[in-house]
Amino acid sequence: MDFYNEQRRILQEKKSVTPEIKAKDNLSYKNSRISWTTALIRDTEKNVKHSIDTKNIVQSVYRPFFKQYLYFSRILNERVYQMPQLFPVPELENLMICVSGLGGNKDNTAIITDCIPDLNCLDAGTQCFPLYWYEKPQGQQLDLFSSNNNSEHIRRDGLSDFIFKRAKKQYGKSVTKEDIFYYVYGILHSPEYRTAFANDLKKMLPRLPLLDNVKDFWAFSKAGRALADLHINYETVPPYHGVTVTGADSGFFRVEKMRFPKKDGIVRGKKKKVNDTSTIHLNSKITLSDIPEKAYQYVVNGKSAVEWIMERYQVKTDKKSGITNDPNNWAEEVGNPRYILDVLLSVINVSVQTVDIVDGLPPVDFLSIYD
Repeated sequence: MDFYNEQRRILQEKKSVTPEIKAKDNLSYKNSRISWTTALIRDTEKNVKHSIDTKNIVQSVYRPFFKQYLYFSRILNERVYQMPQLFPVPELENLMICVSGLGGNKDNTAIITDCIPDLNCLDAGTQCFPLYWYEKPQGQQLDLFSSNNNSEHIRRDGLSDFIFKRAKKQYGKSVTKEDIFYYVYGILHSPEYRTAFANDLKKMLPRLPLLDNVKDFWAFSKAGRALADLHINYETVPPYHGVTVTGADSGFFRVEKMRFPKKDGIVRGKKKKVNDTSTIHLNSKITLSDIPEKAYQYVVNGKSAVEWIMERYQVKTDKKSGITNDPNNWAEEVGNPRYILDVLLSVINVSVQTVDIVDGLPPVDFLSIYD
């Protein structure tokens, strides 16, 4: 921000001598200092001073099962889309089902989140479907019967009354909009659904039916709710009971880059060293072993959840900006030096439980529904 204001002042000094000069041709483009957006360049032209507001620092989901702080502001974020209506202030809760965008190379997947997701959290630009959305009242006064009597925002339902009435008619008056929301999350994890519409899901957003069978509806809804609880609260899920951890008593939890050891294997009929995924070296002291193969069957955005943890929780320096992302800093901020070890153990359990829940979903012939 200091660099922006410095560039703004320099530009205005130049314009006082040569008014016709353009900002884009007279700014410094040091990647180590700033990443210019169209809006910021325009603000230098208008001589708009900006400053940091710490209230804009919020948690976000950058990649599956990887949180990162975000400075959420129209000033520095080039495209915020509808996010200000979905997460207007940190105190207002929301849930969003996120699916892969259109035209991606990977199989369409879904993940649920309770905070702002990065646009590229999922393949080809994440598409989000919220449980709620918020708006500020315009010229109207909230009364004693308003659900948000103590807030300047009014909460609206993300699910339409039309589908709500249809669901109640089919499944009974006890159905809530949350039940339908979790039903959607359950359907999106159905192997039959994903297989039947694999090609369509790369070209269009998911189209979901209301199943005729009442038991199937509740089975998907309850499964979706259980999956959502796992995927949102993954950090607090206990470790998978079968995994063995050695070296944790060393007290050395710093992670540079997690690795699989190598073992002898056969690739395309030839002997070759391959990754031993039953074991992960967290660092030079700590090793996890006896990791079940099932843990790698839960794939989101083209990679297992376990491998997302391994990829994102490593020390890495961006070549252009020179900024070093060190996940160990996050462990310090949350006050748990073994955070990375704990979250890896938790996600192994999350993955195994996810596979078990998905395997227990009722089989449905989705293609016959649309015939």
